[in-house]
Amino acid sequence: MNSRRYAMTSLSIVLLAVTIMSVSALGQNAYAGTGMSLSAEGSGATIDVSGTSDRSDLDVTIVLKSGNGIHDVAQTSISGGSYSASFNVSNLSDGTYTIAANQGPSSKYSLSVDVDVSDGTSNSSVSISNVVGAAVEASVEETVVVTPAGGLSLTAGGVEGSTTIDISGTTDRNGDITLTITAPNGNIVGVSQLSPSGGSFASTVEVGGPLWSQDGMYTVSAHQGASTLYQTSAEVEIVDGHVIPEFGVIAVMILAVAIVSIIVVTAKTRLSIVPRY
Repeated sequence: MNSRRYAMTSLSIVLLAVTIMSVSALGQNAYAGTGMSLSAEGSGATIDVSGTSDRSDLDVTIVLKSGNGIHDVAQTSISGGSYSASFNVSNLSDGTYTIAANQGPSSKYSLSVDVDVSDGTSNSSVSISNVVGAAVEASVEETVVVTPAGGLSLTAGGVEGSTTIDISGTTDRNGDITLTITAPNGNIVGVSQLSPSGGSFASTVEVGGPLWSQDGMYTVSAHQGASTLYQTSAEVEIVDGHVIPEFGVIAVMILAVAIVSIIVVTAKTRLSIVPRY
């Protein structure tokens, strides 16, 4: 009887530990804040970009792009809750261009607007904002997933100890996909563009060199248009220039189940060898 109680108590403790680990994993990416805003003002051959963000721990990456590819990239830090940059459009062809601002892996800090260019000038004036209360932001972050249904999906990882990151994903729309890789300190270490084929895309990135010397989580961000369904990201841990696969929640739960099985079997074995009188 004591052995059976011991087994049940141990089972309860392990299941409680699994529950705590699962809840922690769901909430570890939550970031309480008010959000981000983005504005673009055309004044002849120059488009001035500005905005606000409640985060100051990461730089803002601003990309000027169109259906023909990326035309310019700027990186700026947050100062006093604001950021700014400018693009010269005098050499661009006539058409509509997208200005996308991104700050970290959260979709809450990824915005874009479209501007028109004609004869090397622009008079577009557009802005967008997703600023909300801190409590709402925390709730939203807890439900964000890497693979949104009916949009753009992204996975990134590699074999333990390898020097390459394998990137792949799917999409239900046409158009090039822009990949941006950001180091733990917020610096951009790579930008590339992929064309999906048959609804999927894939790429391999080398992680060697001085740009990858910092240990920690590197963020792989994918963008395909302005909709948040087509903006997502994944993280890969790099240590000493090598990939370290994530030890996820599922693996922890499998380990916990194995521990429970060992406890139960041990308890039954002890019970069976107790002499009866």
